[in-house]
Amino acid sequence: MRRLYGPEADADPIALYERLRGEHGSVAPVLLPGDRPAWLVLGHRENLEVARTPSLFSRDSRLWRDMQQGKVPPDHPLAPLTMWQPLCVFADGEEHARLRKAVTESLSQFEARGIRRYVTRFAHQLIDEFEPEGRADLVEQFADQLPLRVITQLFGMPEHYGPRLTDAAKDMIRGTETAVASNDYITEALQDLVDRKRVDPGHDVASKLLEHPARLSNDEVREHLRVVLVSANEPTVNLIANTLRLVLTDQRFRATLAGGHMTLPDALEQVLWDEPPMTTNIGRWATGDAQLAGHPIKAGDMLLLGLAAGNADPQIRPDKSTPMHGNRSHLAFSGGPHECPGQDLGRAIVDTGIDTLLSRVPDLRLAVPEEKLTWETALMSRRLVSLPVTFAARRGKGGGRQGPGVPSVELPPLQPQETASAPMPPAAPPVVRTSWWASLKQKLRGR
Repeated sequence: MRRLYGPEADADPIALYERLRGEHGSVAPVLLPGDRPAWLVLGHRENLEVARTPSLFSRDSRLWRDMQQGKVPPDHPLAPLTMWQPLCVFADGEEHARLRKAVTESLSQFEARGIRRYVTRFAHQLIDEFEPEGRADLVEQFADQLPLRVITQLFGMPEHYGPRLTDAAKDMIRGTETAVASNDYITEALQDLVDRKRVDPGHDVASKLLEHPARLSNDEVREHLRVVLVSANEPTVNLIANTLRLVLTDQRFRATLAGGHMTLPDALEQVLWDEPPMTTNIGRWATGDAQLAGHPIKAGDMLLLGLAAGNADPQIRPDKSTPMHGNRSHLAFSGGPHECPGQDLGRAIVDTGIDTLLSRVPDLRLAVPEEKLTWETALMSRRLVSLPVTFAARRGKGGGRQGPGVPSVELPPLQPQETASAPMPPAAPPVVRTSWWASLKQKLRGR
């Protein structure tokens, strides 16, 4: 069996998926870290079948035969992602519905308009830091920073938590040898948050979870915050980076966008098809013996949803060059009852963040040849390492927003929807959205 980790997978996971498809069809046997056997689901239809049939393919990791046999100890790289806990991600049926409702209703307390204002504010702060230099790494200085600044604000956490939480979340999702330690750090930080919010609640997700009628325990609140943090941050970082890379390197993509044939939200859906921010999703466990695409699945087997492979299934996309603008039937956010509950939050961060960046700095140019860009591959994702750009240096363009060397200020908490009439935090000066489109069109005409 081929390994989903190591040299072959690290070199080009997408090519590996296609080799597996050619060898085994829509479902392939693979090996995970520690050479734990599993099934990788490669077909689009088969991915949906697994995701939508929890009676056959459960999220309850206690069914995993290898875990029952003690082959996945607490210090195993897969343990932070597979060790069962009383969370919605490991539950099915009524218990899943109860826990997921607490998460979705707590997130829905904050209106999209207010969230987008915060995305705009933080995006301007990040741009203010590198705009005077005339150069930047849009992964390290923008994509890596923006989502968690917004998420920690939603959680009611101090902003200084952001950098270390970003590093820990990235490390944990890679399944590295230090994944357990990173998971411990996230747990401790969130436990501190829950303890504080139990005593001093506010208008934030942590407080809303504590107050929810589902009556979650402190441990349940902490662990659901961890799930939201990890599942919302890494995919959003990758989606920002992948979209910006296409804007800077794909002439046809830029022309379609600049010509008005595709809006930025439509462009995001195209990226979610072609480069989903998470390549696989762990995991499902067979509740009994079953057949899937002609393969015998045994009770206790682990299955991975192949999100990137399913999006490239030739049965539904025989011609990959055909645009998928506005088509949301991709697998980027999984499917079924466990479909990502924070996908609208992620879209809002990406859409608003990129629009703010390209409006502020419309003359972005890639600073290195495209072939010099590199990726870092992990079990569940393929991450762009850096995206160096140059542009005309500007000073004093922040319109009074935070600039280099100016201490950041604590932003007021987001207002819940039921108090939407209360004063919102002051918005950043209006963004002139036409500047980016006009700039792109002018450049294209010049070519």
